Amino acid sequence: MSKTVLLTGGTGTIGTRLTQLLQQQGYQVSYLSREAKPVPGVTVYQWDIQKGQIDPKAIQTADYIVHLAGAGIADGRWTDARKDDILGSRTQSTELLAKALATHEHHVEAFAASSAIGYYGGDTGDRPVTENTPAGTDFLATVTRAWERSEDQVAALGIRTVKLRTGVVLSSEGGALPKIAQPIRLGAGAPLGSGQQYMSWIHIDDICRMYMQALTDASWSGVYNATAPTPVTNEGLIKAIADVLKRPLIMPNVPAFALKLLFGEMAITVLGGNYVINKRIADETSFNYNYADLNLALKNLLA
Repeated sequence: MSKTVLLTGGTGTIGTRLTQLLQQQGYQVSYLSREAKPVPGVTVYQWDIQKGQIDPKAIQTADYIVHLAGAGIADGRWTDARKDDILGSRTQSTELLAKALATHEHHVEAFAASSAIGYYGGDTGDRPVTENTPAGTDFLATVTRAWERSEDQVAALGIRTVKLRTGVVLSSEGGALPKIAQPIRLGAGAPLGSGQQYMSWIHIDDICRMYMQALTDASWSGVYNATAPTPVTNEGLIKAIADVLKRPLIMPNVPAFALKLLFGEMAITVLGGNYVINKRIADETSFNYNYADLNLALKNLLA
């Protein structure tokens, strides 16, 4: 019989593509969702994170769990209420899963959970960071440290747990790439700030394939930097997109002060940068990238 993968955040950018790839490989897919809206080919179970409620059947029928749920980091200005939502949506949802796994009989073999390169802080400059680099101290790092501590509650139950510290996911269906590409298509694209801040990126299919391998390969455990092998500067990314789209870049860089006025504290997500090295992926796993090259990735997504 085919294995069942339970997803949280299944309707997001990563979850949607991961569902497609899992089903292509013959897996059954189920979702945990706040609403019992039907999804073609997917069994949907309900949970209420605020009330601490979860349908036990979701846990009891799962062979693997992929936990992607969490409020979008860049979906709005970082008010105090927004910050609470960003943090709570990650930690409380994970704690609820851990409690359900501790309470109900199940046969879950592995738990693969989302994390973020924000663990190292929003701006580490051009200093290479690996999985052994200490955590940062800003808001993004504080959130990610708490997020990973909540994931440790699942590992403490004896379930093999994998945390993927994810970089900027490039997808044609959502995330940063369509927002960056649109002004370039219109002839108004430009680097942000100095343009020299590094972006550690990964193609949507590669991050999904990492999750799939993390579930089934028992050698995967603990934290991995889920990024492509070679980071790129913001200016390098903008120029690469313009080349693929065959559009000129004639606008001056967008000033940092303007972005800070527009986004407030959240401007760190576009003005800061991280040069992330995927050391454990490269040294300890058999994972092979389909899109290790940025130009190849962009041609696939923007063609």
